[in-house]
Amino acid sequence: MTPQSSFMILATIDPAHEAELRRLLASMNREPGILDPMNPLVPFGGFKQLHYARIVILDDQTLDDIAVYRLPRVNYPTYLAFLGDCDGPVDRFFVELVTRAEDGLRRIFMHCKEYDPGVDLLAWIKARNTAPAANYVNWIGRTVQQVGEEEALRQALEKFLQDNAGLIQSMQPRQVRDTLKKFVAKEQQAGRVPLTPPEPTPLGWQLSNLLNLVGMPILLLIVSPLLLLALPFYLIQLRRCELSDPEVAPLVNPAHANLLASLEDHDVTNQFSAMGSLKPGLFRLVTMILVLAAINYTARHIFGRGRLARVTSIQFARWVFLDDRKRVIFASNYDGSLESYMDDFINKVGFGLNIVFSNGIGYPRTNWLVLDGAKDEQHFKEYLRRHQMPTQVWYNAHPGLTALNKRQNGLIRDGLEKAAMTDSEVQEWLRLF
Repeated sequence: MTPQSSFMILATIDPAHEAELRRLLASMNREPGILDPMNPLVPFGGFKQLHYARIVILDDQTLDDIAVYRLPRVNYPTYLAFLGDCDGPVDRFFVELVTRAEDGLRRIFMHCKEYDPGVDLLAWIKARNTAPAANYVNWIGRTVQQVGEEEALRQALEKFLQDNAGLIQSMQPRQVRDTLKKFVAKEQQAGRVPLTPPEPTPLGWQLSNLLNLVGMPILLLIVSPLLLLALPFYLIQLRRCELSDPEVAPLVNPAHANLLASLEDHDVTNQFSAMGSLKPGLFRLVTMILVLAAINYTARHIFGRGRLARVTSIQFARWVFLDDRKRVIFASNYDGSLESYMDDFINKVGFGLNIVFSNGIGYPRTNWLVLDGAKDEQHFKEYLRRHQMPTQVWYNAHPGLTALNKRQNGLIRDGLEKAAMTDSEVQEWLRLF
């Protein structure tokens, strides 16, 4: 198995160069929301280990909301963020990135304050890489190569079934499977349908994963007496905050909403980039740190096979702290429309939304952290849309494929490679086509 890595290269945009940078990023697209994957700046389509990537200007339009806490407005810098999800170690991907796209990357990053034309770009990128507080991968170990090969396999099998429909209809299910296995064997020998075996799981990753799997519960067990003592005080403070936190519920600016909509629904998968300020105070910060640590642990060890809790539409997602943990950026790649994406979460894991996002300024009021909140559907949707930012450049290595499509393709391959199957398993497998 080849595990996945994420990266986020973060730099401060020089205000004098922002307009020029926006024009440069726009030139990477064929039209708004549709990237040229082989654009001359960063030819994303040439990177065989890259699942998703985006370049987004982090321009927070909700900074005035903090005024409800009678705190002065903070003029944070505007950042340039280059985010991506890749197979294997991120340092290996960075080497390929700089090798293939150094000139284009320099043209982009020259608009940032930290950039120096004489800098070693690879070292600079590594230094600017910002780790997420929580990261989610829909299917840990499923590589770009695997996705492509399994989709080609499905297409070849379905074409064979269509071309030989009369013959297939006269066969028993087990005969159909045997016929398909023989067909695929011939296609593999001819090099038309390669099915590359997975690489061995890196030993270092296995050890670190095992250490994380075991270490976190042990740590919780050690500190559990203190946590139990602190729990009543935590709950009291939680209710005090929930009852006293001011609410901010302005409507989304129509021009902002229209801009976001113009960048969406060009494919079955969409991108989502949002950022906002945490509610002031140590209590909310500690809550957010603990919540994201729990998400990161469960995403790594429990929800790495096709779903985050009950939600199956997220392909990759991350939460990243910014500005001394005063703000958070959330970025995801999800299937379907934004409306269905939000409804999916509200209906299936609304309590989870509350646990995470209620620590941000402007979120609908919760009750004991898990109740209400996102159930105020219109307020919640306005909150998300207001905090969402337009993504200037977005790359998807798997156009037309949802997470469920990828899972189905994997099951098709598994059914072919399985040594033996019962009659019921064969019938269930054939229903995948």
